[in-house]
Amino acid sequence: MSAGVSPWQQLADAGLNRQHVFALADLPPELRQQIAAQDGETQLILLGHAGQLLWEKVQAAQRDQAVDAVAADPIDAYTVTCVRRFFARQAPGVAYRILYPGAPSVGLQALGQLAGWHHAAPFMVGIDPQWGSWFAYRALIVAASDFPLSEPQTHAHPCAACSEPLCRTACPAAALQASFDLTACADFRLQPASPCATNCLARRACPLGQQHAYDARQMQHSYGYSLQALQRWRAGQADSPGLSAAD
Repeated sequence: MSAGVSPWQQLADAGLNRQHVFALADLPPELRQQIAAQDGETQLILLGHAGQLLWEKVQAAQRDQAVDAVAADPIDAYTVTCVRRFFARQAPGVAYRILYPGAPSVGLQALGQLAGWHHAAPFMVGIDPQWGSWFAYRALIVAASDFPLSEPQTHAHPCAACSEPLCRTACPAAALQASFDLTACADFRLQPASPCATNCLARRACPLGQQHAYDARQMQHSYGYSLQALQRWRAGQADSPGLSAAD
């Protein structure tokens, strides 16, 4: 790699264009407990994507058969492949564990807040001034690494500057009138032929980061998973679906 080129460029070029490195010792005690670090592990690496590039890369990888097109989630499969290639090239021999994708034991949105990526939007996904709501958490790795630590981003809550809450008025379920109403949202999404089944009209209405908005296929992919979680919840087959960080 050329001098001065960040090792993270490999991931950015693959669509994982948000990276934050935490020192395990600096994390709040409750997060350290959730991570349950093993001997030699020193850092926690949070990876995300913002905008449309990751989806484009996943689609290309599927066409080239570089990722399993019938995987449970091809984005997760692609992300894991990228993480493995990154460590093989940038940190050969360094021990690491992929905590997510998988059943996350650590709150991804809590880590996003520590990194300065995440402010909660009324429609209950993260939002920031540059990307709007069009980003998500894609990987969490604990490693015996010595990468330079990241400085948290600092900026005010983007919604504070919104003089007209377009997201609230755009929600056909009226689920954003005060605090987020999961029941109202679920009721509307589970209706036959609901326009919100695999979409979010409130999110679409937010003016921040519109140039980075997902296309219809990516929205259908991401919201299809949350719709399935709602269906299982309503059928009594799962606990409350909560909020998705990977959307």
